[in-house]
Amino acid sequence: MTLDPATAAILATVERLVIEVAGDEITLAGPLTLATSFNADLELESIEFVALAEKLQAHYGAQVDFVGWISTKQLDEIIALTVGDLVTFIAART
Repeated sequence: MTLDPATAAILATVERLVIEVAGDEITLAGPLTLATSFNADLELESIEFVALAEKLQAHYGAQVDFVGWISTKQLDEIIALTVGDLVTFIAART
């Protein structure tokens, strides 16, 4: 699947920020894709989500309110959250 340049750029940024938060061993299974799950695939802890939220806001500014966005989700939605969901959220606000 070929991504448009804007989506590919956001995905690359998200991948870089996830690596900064969780370490580069997170990509041992391969690069992040839109289908990568934060819970099942990356096994991010809640403190890592907080750190990711801070990095996203520092990079994109206040319009990317990850904490506000995720707070609107039900627990099962948070557990099922994918990199693609986050990329779509960021794309809609930038």
